[in-house]
Amino acid sequence: MREDTKLIEIKGLSKVYATPNQRVIALDKVNLSVEKGEIFGIIGLSGAGKSTLIRCINMLETPTEGSIIVDGQEITSLNKRELRIARQKIGMIFQHFNLLSSRTVFDNVMFPLEIARVPRQEAAKRTRELLELVGLADRADAFPSQLSGGQKQRVGIARALANGPKLLLSDEATSALDPQTTRSILQLLRDINRQLNLTILLITHDMNVIKEVCDRVAVIDNSQIVEVGDVLSVFSSPGTPTSRSFVNTVISREVPAELLHRSWAQGEQTHSKFIRISFIGASAGEPVISSMVRKYGIEANILYGNVDRVKDIPFGNLALELIGPPGVLQESLDYLRSRGLEIEVLNNA
Repeated sequence: MREDTKLIEIKGLSKVYATPNQRVIALDKVNLSVEKGEIFGIIGLSGAGKSTLIRCINMLETPTEGSIIVDGQEITSLNKRELRIARQKIGMIFQHFNLLSSRTVFDNVMFPLEIARVPRQEAAKRTRELLELVGLADRADAFPSQLSGGQKQRVGIARALANGPKLLLSDEATSALDPQTTRSILQLLRDINRQLNLTILLITHDMNVIKEVCDRVAVIDNSQIVEVGDVLSVFSSPGTPTSRSFVNTVISREVPAELLHRSWAQGEQTHSKFIRISFIGASAGEPVISSMVRKYGIEANILYGNVDRVKDIPFGNLALELIGPPGVLQESLDYLRSRGLEIEVLNNA
């Protein structure tokens, strides 16, 4: 990754909360880079440190040690005045919207522009453009109490975009919404990312959010980043127990244990292998298994399988018992690997 492609660079970031009775490590020497123009997700359980991390990025929390560079500027070294200016280029949307109840939709969106002392006419024009962008032009005169949860979050997004930020932070922005509204908000974020080439960093505890919208993902566990990768790679081959547990909430990769103790292989010359095949992209629709069976004359019993999509790219896994002579079984595995499939031997019977 070239230096000029990074919008965020985090080095050795730690955050410790100290009280007279205890010392709580919220972040422990975190290193992370986010590229310009990508949607980057951070997923973790409650208490893992993800909220602290995103609040450190805009300095709502002061790190104990380490540095954070945003668009070439080390924000951890700024004074209060410099930080106020830098924050104008970092938008943030919140789980509970944080709208001003006494202001209309229009005035909520224009509020950051008032603070930045943008001339009224220019601010009003910008506000109308943003309400059009988020699909709320006809609700400009409504108050937050008259809006649905999804509409409130759209106002929050428009407000976060008011000052033309280079970075948009999303703090569990869809966790208070129903599934259908969540999908519409995620689609809006994808559209904004594409239209404005805006870098988006979001935190969530829901792997479905990562699946729908993110390009890359970092998994945080016990205050540390334990895995970083493109979303397809993490879904198809999670590298840590924490990652696997999150992936399994969306598409189960685990084969029921009783199936692995059942074998249809018979005879001294016949053996079986239990395998799991991971499919990604075009290979998910190819007749690879039937081709293997015809080519090597072995049997293949399907034990378990599922297919899903990550940002319109199919992926999935299939558990099989392959039955045949040992040498032929190995040739069959080599054939599957030669077709670009990831093969994991689960058990040898």
